[in-house]
Amino acid sequence: MSGHSKWATIKHKKGATDAKRGKLFAKLARQIEVAAKGGGDVDMNPTLRTSVQKAKSAQMTNEAIDRAVKRGSGNAEGDAYESIMYEGYAPGGAALMIDVLTDNRNRSGADIRQIFSKLGGSMAEPGAVGWQFARKGVIMVDASADEDELMMAALEAGADDMVQVGEAFQVTSDPSPVYDIKTALETGGFTVQSADSPMMAENLVPVTDVKDAKAILRILEALEDNDDVQDVFSNFDMSDDLMEAAAE
Repeated sequence: MSGHSKWATIKHKKGATDAKRGKLFAKLARQIEVAAKGGGDVDMNPTLRTSVQKAKSAQMTNEAIDRAVKRGSGNAEGDAYESIMYEGYAPGGAALMIDVLTDNRNRSGADIRQIFSKLGGSMAEPGAVGWQFARKGVIMVDASADEDELMMAALEAGADDMVQVGEAFQVTSDPSPVYDIKTALETGGFTVQSADSPMMAENLVPVTDVKDAKAILRILEALEDNDDVQDVFSNFDMSDDLMEAAAE
């Protein structure tokens, strides 16, 4: 599991403030709105279905989801958003992919460039980083589950592989069925900790220096705090102890 996945888990354990939860819901609503431009019927629009499932997993209300669908499908007034993937490097050589939805490309580009410049990272040309990543479905299941039973259930639901990572099993799949697999596992009685479809790197960059670790996490926090940034993905790998120390 990449360091960024561990970082997301640590943040989840610490809990979200109301302000951060509100910001998350705003970002999810933007994703739904953009996806709904391809049609407001979740049964006919796989991208919208995935966005709605992701929002429901984050406990976004059905009313808020419906409003976002209506804005995107033209049934209510909404902004026009553009999807951009920025690339860059953090201290220690960690590669970053920054997924952005914005109504102002110039503003977003300037904001992200400023974050990198201020916190010791650097922007990269398009394609310089992206070739290292591929989008995957990732479902984290509590390790109290019986490994053989979970493996069988996951494969039957459409997963490709499963490995144990710390106190959880990491089930991987193609990105499109990730939430269907999550539902199938929950129906089967397994405790699902999270489900998402992140960009994952095959080759991870080890980080052992606490100074680099702190710098990487500072950049992640600053990027994720930006309203236009939907997700940030990285290929760094650091021990749980180092990450906990750097996150303090």
